[in-house]
Amino acid sequence: MLKKGLLVFSMMALLMGFTPAKADARGTVTLTYVEWDCAVASTYVAQAILQEKLGYNVEVLPVGAAAMWQAIATGDADGMVTAWLPVTHAGYYEQLQGRVDNLGPLAHGAKIGLVVPDYVTISSIEEMNANADKFRGRIVGIDPGAGIMSRTEEAIVEYNLGNIELVEGSGATMAAALRDAIQNEEWVAVTGWSPHWKFGRWSLKYLDDPKGVYGDEEYIGTIVRQGLKDDMPEVYAFLDNFYWTQEQMATVMVMNQERGADPYQSAMTFINDNPDLVNKWLGR
Repeated sequence: MLKKGLLVFSMMALLMGFTPAKADARGTVTLTYVEWDCAVASTYVAQAILQEKLGYNVEVLPVGAAAMWQAIATGDADGMVTAWLPVTHAGYYEQLQGRVDNLGPLAHGAKIGLVVPDYVTISSIEEMNANADKFRGRIVGIDPGAGIMSRTEEAIVEYNLGNIELVEGSGATMAAALRDAIQNEEWVAVTGWSPHWKFGRWSLKYLDDPKGVYGDEEYIGTIVRQGLKDDMPEVYAFLDNFYWTQEQMATVMVMNQERGADPYQSAMTFINDNPDLVNKWLGR
């Protein structure tokens, strides 16, 4: 999976004319991310600060989760601000530990699991199989490389959900399935996580996970390539200081949901509205 993801990343990089040596010559920082709403918010805020406040040229490259981790381990990217640990991305981190630097949390209180509208009358994953027809025999998922997908495959086994199928998709298709079901007051189960704008738009709940397949509270962390501290100490210092709350992140995610929204402009709005926080990140 990592090799396939890296091939996609490499092809994108070549199309953009990017090589590590060329980037260093330009003072370019490359951030990679998966196209989750929280990841988009954090990545574009980091890009805007590095460009507007520190004067770097910053490339942001959306890839799959496996390629994201591998790109940092190989030095093809400088960092990411969307590592979900210790559970969701555990497999990637364990495989690449010692080849990347973990700068710790940029947000606490993250959570993953199966999410349903609050009018769904069951409360636990254990009850899903007996109600498979109401769920149309499916859990609506996101991209197949995401850690929450492998956890959900495990949940199907652990909870003996023989009448339930995990359907691959994307963050957008997951949200669309949720929206359509709620409009018709139908049952639906999706792979969900917080922080996410959907919890501000609809009344939702996590199904209880008594077997602990999805783990407890997680953090969203910053991972950078080895050597970044020596090569770009200002960049390293900012990324090390970058920390915000779920509520702060949500303000950017909500802006990004507006029609015609530009993630970079949303990031700039947040930066301009929160100068003290930005200065704290910059150590000023």
